[in-house]
Amino acid sequence: MTGVRSCYDEGKRTAETLTMDYHRGADVEVRIARIFNTYGPRMCIDDGRVVSNFVAQALRKEPLTVYGDGKQTRSFQYVEGLMRLMEGEHVGPFNLGNPGEFTMLELAKVVQETIDPDAKIEHRPNTEDDPHKRKPDITRAKELLGWEPKVSLRKGLPLMVKDFRQRIFGDHKDSGSSTTA
Repeated sequence: MTGVRSCYDEGKRTAETLTMDYHRGADVEVRIARIFNTYGPRMCIDDGRVVSNFVAQALRKEPLTVYGDGKQTRSFQYVEGLMRLMEGEHVGPFNLGNPGEFTMLELAKVVQETIDPDAKIEHRPNTEDDPHKRKPDITRAKELLGWEPKVSLRKGLPLMVKDFRQRIFGDHKDSGSSTTA
């Protein structure tokens, strides 16, 4: 592979190979997850992932940056699948993602609805070798882990937004009523 993204793709493949070598050779307990745009509370705010980017941009009143025409699709998965894998006995690899797809524009609009209906969407040139479609086959996770996505983007995103809002602004208004002593 020699494309712009080849380091990313080959790096993941190499990591899986080394992980299995340690598992077999040194009897190290391991789990291998192939995650598809996992999101949720406690993620790094500026990690460069699209959900984190959009949420942080909307909270900071910055335009949501959509690359290309925004029609490329992705699978967005709340963190629950990783927890199931880590608590189980199967090594993997397992595709952990949501077979339901969203376009980048649809994601931007869900973030707008959740945070700020007036948030602007700004288009920028697409990156080279950006895959047009990503949709996981989670058959193995269903069969061996008894897992499939339960938390929809519209239900999981507000949990992430609440966490980001608290960490960015120290804002606790979404955490219930306050009491005074």
